[in-house]
Amino acid sequence: MKNLAFLLVLLLTMPVMAQETWGDVDKNKVTMREIAPVWPGCESNDVSKTDACFTQKLNEHIQKNFRYPANAWKNNVQERVVVTFIINTKGEVEIKNVEGKNKELVDEAKRNILAIPKMKPGMLAGKPRAIEYTVPFNFKTGK
Repeated sequence: MKNLAFLLVLLLTMPVMAQETWGDVDKNKVTMREIAPVWPGCESNDVSKTDACFTQKLNEHIQKNFRYPANAWKNNVQERVVVTFIINTKGEVEIKNVEGKNKELVDEAKRNILAIPKMKPGMLAGKPRAIEYTVPFNFKTGK
């Protein structure tokens, strides 16, 4: 009977002692990886390949659709325009901010970014998530 009582006390105190040794579970953090939006044609099971494809397609899109505004070219207007945008939870582009002084160049940078195709949105913990990007445009005439 004495052994049974000892065993019972031991079993009841074990979880308390174990918790003190291992720490409090509520204080642990679980980190989750954000998954980038998927550009059309970049579907893959490998996240790093999908990310690399997104970057490549974005660069190709910007180069292919880049137009220097004629009036700005003629007047040798040069500057760096920075566009901050998100791919929202529906996979569509939304401009958040544009930094630049010349209205023609700012409008051209916005037009280029808004021409990005709709895509599969970014994800976090299995739910769609808006992902933010910043793209610089260097308008230089070379004159």
